[in-house]
Amino acid sequence: MTPKLPINIDDLLHHRTVESERIEYKEGWNPESILHTLCAFANDFHNLGGGYVLVGIAEENGQPQLPPAGLLPEQIDAVQKELLNLGHSALAPHYHPLTATYEIQGKTILVLWAPGGETRPYKAKTSLSKKSDWAYYLRKHTSTVKASGRDERELLSLAATVPFDDRYRQTATLNDLSSYLMRDFLHDINSELAPEARELDIETLGRRMNVVGGPSEMAFPKNVGLLFFNEQPEQFFPATQIGVVYFPDGAGGDHFEEKIFKGPLGRITRTALDYINRNYLKEGVTKHADRPEAERFWNFPLVAIEEAVVNAVYHRSYEIREPIEIRIDGRELVVLSFPGPDHSIRLQDLQAGKAVSRRYRNRRIGEFLKELDLTEGRSTGVPKILRVMKSNGSPLPVFETDDERSYFLIRLPVHKGFVVDQAAVAEVTPEVTPEVTPEVTPEIFRLLESFEGELGRAGLMAALGLKDEKHFREYYQQIAIKQGLIEMTIPDKPRSRLQKYRLTALGQQVLATKGTHQ
Repeated sequence: MTPKLPINIDDLLHHRTVESERIEYKEGWNPESILHTLCAFANDFHNLGGGYVLVGIAEENGQPQLPPAGLLPEQIDAVQKELLNLGHSALAPHYHPLTATYEIQGKTILVLWAPGGETRPYKAKTSLSKKSDWAYYLRKHTSTVKASGRDERELLSLAATVPFDDRYRQTATLNDLSSYLMRDFLHDINSELAPEARELDIETLGRRMNVVGGPSEMAFPKNVGLLFFNEQPEQFFPATQIGVVYFPDGAGGDHFEEKIFKGPLGRITRTALDYINRNYLKEGVTKHADRPEAERFWNFPLVAIEEAVVNAVYHRSYEIREPIEIRIDGRELVVLSFPGPDHSIRLQDLQAGKAVSRRYRNRRIGEFLKELDLTEGRSTGVPKILRVMKSNGSPLPVFETDDERSYFLIRLPVHKGFVVDQAAVAEVTPEVTPEVTPEVTPEIFRLLESFEGELGRAGLMAALGLKDEKHFREYYQQIAIKQGLIEMTIPDKPRSRLQKYRLTALGQQVLATKGTHQ
């Protein structure tokens, strides 16, 4: 069976998970040009994770021309032999891409995967003549260029510096990688390597996925492999977790609900987002007298939260013992991670959605998140947050850091439709409920939104996802009764087993101040 790469070839061809600047198409085998591109990808100047050369596909205006020209079997054999020779004789230090063949519309193409090298900077022969000079090559947008001046000096300063997620973990062994999680990942992204993976030992599979490195006699897992394919990555990288904290009474309140997510990065990112979606996101509807269409909006748009959380997972440092924190109350949702953005990024550019990082802290984590469709690409998160918040009718998000760039905080303000006008609530029926308190907390709103007719205690707790009866009684039931928002159906027998609760007229009117929540 021909070896495959841990990618979805269709996504690669259509730039769904890999940016165009990391892909080069070649209609035929052009060894000198391809050598320079491989050198540029190996140098990985911006820490994007290297790139791909697709041999057998013509290109026009940056797009692949399909059906492909393709290569003959004998051409592919000759190319692979020449690649092996070029990696030894025309690249310094030695460098060899991973290769695989794919059938596209009846034609065979050769894909060269050139990850960022472990011993950069790399130089290549400027030509394949016997007396050739040597030069460093870089990627500039979608082109390969010879490094010079400032760029060359900066590249030399990166000598032998490998981003943390792409380094070997010498305190771990190959047994710390889960072949089940690796196969599951390949299945999720529809990689053609998935069927073959069951027959491969962990070292071979790890090398195909570039999460294992080093010589065969001393192979080690890479940090990115342990972060995604170990059930307990926190044993290697303390504080690798996402904490979600909800403050029902506001950030200064005495009570809070906390949920900690630990495990492989892809899994905890998805489960944390799913937890927030199920428990804390609400849709509102405002009906207007002057038009038939109702206005629909969310307290916090899910897409903006996804971008903020994935940004934190992608760009945080896993050398710092600080977890990702997500804090939610009635005013805002906050995502906090450590450290902050690169000093090359100006905060005013970030706030305007125009910031582009020159170099990325984690080049491999981004690759895996993109394959899992958790992020679209570099420098897209902040503009998308701004766009989605505006589309939802929400206030503008706020991005914060300090002069030392020790942290990065994203504030997503709640939609104005979910901000309660407490004066209006108090004025609804003052003669009926003079004891109404001046604050109706988000927790109480959750209770009110749970009602459909009359419900018993067990039904309300189930609707709220609560299991602690004392907590429900103290923080939901009794407060709502005292505020006159709900009432018992059998008030003279409060402990009756047939006791149920329903909204009062005031409770219904309080809900109306925010629209109908679904």
